[in-house]
Amino acid sequence: MTTIGFLHTSPVHVATFERLAEQISPGVPIVWAVDEELLMLARQRGIDDALVRDGIGRALEQLEHDGAEIVVCTCSTIGGAAEAIGRERDRTVVRVDRPMAERAVEIGGQVAVVAALDSTVTPTRELIEGVATARGVAVEIGVHVVAGAWERFEAGDHEGYLAMIAGALPGIADGADVIVLAQASMAGVADLVDVGVPVLSSPRLAVAAFLT
Repeated sequence: MTTIGFLHTSPVHVATFERLAEQISPGVPIVWAVDEELLMLARQRGIDDALVRDGIGRALEQLEHDGAEIVVCTCSTIGGAAEAIGRERDRTVVRVDRPMAERAVEIGGQVAVVAALDSTVTPTRELIEGVATARGVAVEIGVHVVAGAWERFEAGDHEGYLAMIAGALPGIADGADVIVLAQASMAGVADLVDVGVPVLSSPRLAVAAFLT
């Protein structure tokens, strides 16, 4: 059975992805690495900075040493960089939001990207645009950053974080064909709202894509 590795930038994701993996593919071997500094550096210095790339490389080496044959980067901000470094090393590294972007493009039309961090916006937009171009599909992308939400997350108020994002979705859904929750930490929002359009989150879609 393939060993799957997860590269996290927050420890809150460890239990989430282990639980999903067990639900979708019971008994699958899992290893993980957590490096909170990577997200901080990426926000401060940009994802192409040498310190960020070196940190991603070290995390991938650790996961490979621990037996990972596929690595899923669960951070949307550094996910594209992790994929690129994986290709340079001839390793299978995939960003957590790729299956979600593919599903959004399948739905098509007006795609509303919701984020709590500015640093997530450009990587997510570029991913959706890249998938759409590769498939020859025209989509319109609107971006919505929920001000103040990330501060709730950093303070450890996860329920308040989710509630704040959920409260913003009804207004965002007006005119949208699909809502994309740009960060894995937002997954619980999808269970809190019914706004008349699909609300996509990355964790379950990613684990299902890579383990089935």
